This record gives sequence, structure tokens and C-alpha cells, in this order.
Amino acid sequence: MPDVNAHNSAPVTLYRNPKSGHCHRVELMLALLDVPYETIDLDMGNGAHKAPEYLRISPLGQVPAIEDNGVTLSDSNAILTYLVERYGDTAVWRGADPVEKAEVQRWLSIAAGEIAAGPCAARLVTLFGANLDHEAAKARAHALFAVMETHLTGRDWLAAAHPTLADIAGYSYISHAPEGGVSLSPYPSIRAWLGRIEALPGFVGMARSPELA
Repeated sequence: MPDVNAHNSAPVTLYRNPKSGHCHRVELMLALLDVPYETIDLDMGNGAHKAPEYLRISPLGQVPAIEDNGVTLSDSNAILTYLVERYGDTAVWRGADPVEKAEVQRWLSIAAGEIAAGPCAARLVTLFGANLDHEAAKARAHALFAVMETHLTGRDWLAAAHPTLADIAGYSYISHAPEGGVSLSPYPSIRAWLGRIEALPGFVGMARSPELA
């Protein structure tokens, strides 16, 4: 069970880029858990994420990172795990039995693998000018979405009968895939799943950019 007295001082500080899906998944988790937080937007174009004071929080110079009453942590999926372990119902968010726990972990791996290489990478090209193969990223995204569309047919959530970390880790980049030129129109089950996440109490969205698909 969550430690109801665990957050009795300063709010969690979230260091972010407001258009980063990795950062948004952490903000979404904070909001759904009703954990008080504040955001600090890093001027990454001018190297704020490589400043010595920030590297003490995030040694690889990556966003997101958090400070929580003396705890500093980076890596979005690690932060999600920390937040539900400290402030949430772990059986709900991380799985109640070995199969659910394994399914959640599988989708966290997909978030760090196929989602990062697919819809995330495609969006990095269009929004941030990343020097990546845009067509290859779009193809990876559609390959993943075809698998997810089949997986979500007849079920509401990715890993259990209710939302888990799997859904939170997957939402941001998939919802914003059209900004990278990856259309969601062929995937009605994915779009319905996104709508269910957006209907959760406390949901917060990520800043929208013009869609290319």
C-alpha cells in the first residue's frame, strides 16, 4: 500500500522538456497518483541539461529527472516505478501476480525499445530536427501499431484488466505519433485505448504540435 505520509513536505520537482514524451509519462503518473509536483523546463538548446548542477541530478544529462525530498532519480521508466512504489498501489500499477508483472515489464521494455525507435524517433525528426532515418522510424511505428492493434482488440488495457505502468509508459508517444508523420487512423483499437487513458481522473496532456499525418 502507498505510504500516505510519504509526501508531507516539498512537492516533487520534475525537470523536463515540455514536448518530451519521456517527461510527459512521468508528469502523467504524478497527476494520476495525485502527488504534488512542480515542473522546471530546461533550456536544452543552450545546454542546461549538461550543466554541472543538473548532472548531479541526472548524470547522463537526460530528461526527465526528479527530486523528491532528498531523492534524485533519472530515467522515465525508473521514475514511474519509484512513484508507484512510494505513492501508489503497487499491485494495481505493477501487476498483482507473476503474469501481470511480467506483462507490465514487457511493455516497459517496448516503451524503451520499439516505441523509442518508432513513433518517438519519427517525432524527434519532425519536431527537433534529429538526424535519424525518418522513413525507417515511421515503418517501425506502423509495425508496432499493427501488433498493438491486434493486442488491444477485445481488451481495454495493455497488461491487465485496469490501467498499469504499461499504459502510462506507452501513451505519450503513441498519442502524439501523428506529429511525427505516423497516422493513427488505421488503428481504431489504439485510438479507443488512448481515449480511455485520457478519461482517467487527473489526466494531464502534453503540449500539442502540428500533426503531419
